[in-house]
Amino acid sequence: MTQLTSTMQQFQVRVNEQLEKHINYSSPASTKLNEAMTYGALLGGKRVRPFLVYAVGQMLGSKLETLDPIAAAIECIHAYSLIHDDLPAMDDDALRRGHPTCHIKYDEATAILAGDALQTLAFDILSTDIEHLLPQSQLKIINTLAKASGEKGMCAGQVLDIAAENTAISLIELETIHNAKTGALILAAVQMGALTKADIAPEEFALLTRFATAIGLAFQVQDDILDITSDTQTLGKPQGSDQALNKSTYPALLGLPAAQQKAQDLYKEALHALSQLPYNTQLLELFSHYIIKRDK
Repeated sequence: MTQLTSTMQQFQVRVNEQLEKHINYSSPASTKLNEAMTYGALLGGKRVRPFLVYAVGQMLGSKLETLDPIAAAIECIHAYSLIHDDLPAMDDDALRRGHPTCHIKYDEATAILAGDALQTLAFDILSTDIEHLLPQSQLKIINTLAKASGEKGMCAGQVLDIAAENTAISLIELETIHNAKTGALILAAVQMGALTKADIAPEEFALLTRFATAIGLAFQVQDDILDITSDTQTLGKPQGSDQALNKSTYPALLGLPAAQQKAQDLYKEALHALSQLPYNTQLLELFSHYIIKRDK
């Protein structure tokens, strides 16, 4: 088992324990709602965003206990976005991580409300006292996630993505969609981890932002590639769904070889930013390589 694989698994276990703790109340107002929230949040997944919170925070000297609620909060946002993304009004997918999507497992109304509840739970978690975190840092972290999740980030990207179906768009427009839809939360994960270090230098924060922007876009480019080159069983979701919806993707606009080169260029850009940081960035370097080499 590689260092990256081992560390990712450790962080997956850790954030899953946090999610179970926060979702599974001893006496929920609605058992069905909490079951749907748990199903959507704990169905599996790579836990990329929590990993980045942990990896960046630990690199900067923050304690795991400080990073736990931040990692759980961003995964709540990600889980809510996937539940809603799979709905009939959005991508209309029946499969997620190899299992029926939340609205198939339960029903459409429950899936919508489970997503809504996970979104608000994220800010409930973040606005509670966090060990070893200064109040001003905590406020910046809350603000970072709010901006990345809403009309300045992920939600805007979702609307732009839907509007681009069956439409010819430019590479610049496609990059704008990806930076908002996928990149915003990945950037937020890195920045939230960085903000746990109260005295982080502005130039170091800027370099981490450059790293996150590059690797966030690389993540989506690789997703576009896998929609063509992988299969449903490996992906855990319908292969070719982007093509079925006639979405603009990097392979569609550039061709597959040029899209693969784009991922490589973004990988090098991410590594260049990391190389200028005065910390041990090995784990983030390994993660960057994983992003462009993954098969699901």
